[in-house]
Amino acid sequence: MGQRVQRVAAYAVIIRDGHILLSRLAPHVSREGLWTLPGGGLDHGEDPRDAVVREVHEETGLSLQIGETAHTFSLHLPDTWRKGRRVDAHSLRIVYEGWEPPDSPPPRVLEVDGSTVEAGWQPVAGVLDGSVPTVALVKEALAAYRPHRMQRVAAYALVVRDDAVLLTRNSPRGPHPGLWNLPGGGIEHDEAPPDAVVREVAEETGLECTVGDIVLVDNVTMRGTAPSGRDEKFHSVAIVYEATVPPGAEPRVVEVGGTTDQVAWVPLADVESGTTLVYDTVRSALAARRSP
Repeated sequence: MGQRVQRVAAYAVIIRDGHILLSRLAPHVSREGLWTLPGGGLDHGEDPRDAVVREVHEETGLSLQIGETAHTFSLHLPDTWRKGRRVDAHSLRIVYEGWEPPDSPPPRVLEVDGSTVEAGWQPVAGVLDGSVPTVALVKEALAAYRPHRMQRVAAYALVVRDDAVLLTRNSPRGPHPGLWNLPGGGIEHDEAPPDAVVREVAEETGLECTVGDIVLVDNVTMRGTAPSGRDEKFHSVAIVYEATVPPGAEPRVVEVGGTTDQVAWVPLADVESGTTLVYDTVRSALAARRSP
């Protein structure tokens, strides 16, 4: 039996839009050029959370945020080779959920002559079917991975004028960029839903609105990239109110760099025909408004 060698390392699973961020191992580490999770060994006295942030930055150039919990994976190779010698190796890998801002630059390796030579977003489907060759840890971590669960109660305004509906469009910082939705958003703690509608409409469109009756209570579940860049399974309970704005009022984007990049009066015919892509809540609210 060779000399006993033990290593503790920290890695991150970073998922975005069906892709996972991976690092490709250098030839002196893997002759096959296998891909692995970004991360690496802990320095003496280093906290694992600090280690994974440092290693991911060195291997991808990106600034990482990590979740509160982690999975651990143990690998024992009683007879293997490390640095030209036969050893009894034990590796303990601590794997965190991670995310980085969606507007981050493309990943690139910063370390010189290190263990990785390339960083890139790889399709999760390709990892699972083997078309993207990886070390075993990647599939193990994916099997244990779950998107962050986020639940929110939100309030929205259905404002219809002259055969058009007031809508806001998701920016690249929001889930499903380019999709249109009713103006509105999450209800703050201790905030009444109608007050939330007034606040959100002002923040997203610059308009003052008067809130009427409830049109619809909708339940939506979806998976996507949150404004933070985190992979989320999102559950929203949406309360939709009929609302009005002053005659002739024209909307404008108020918040720059937020989750809304365009607001407009969208013809109802464009919504019904599918010319303008909208959330199901928009269609449901319009259908409920037409119902007796």
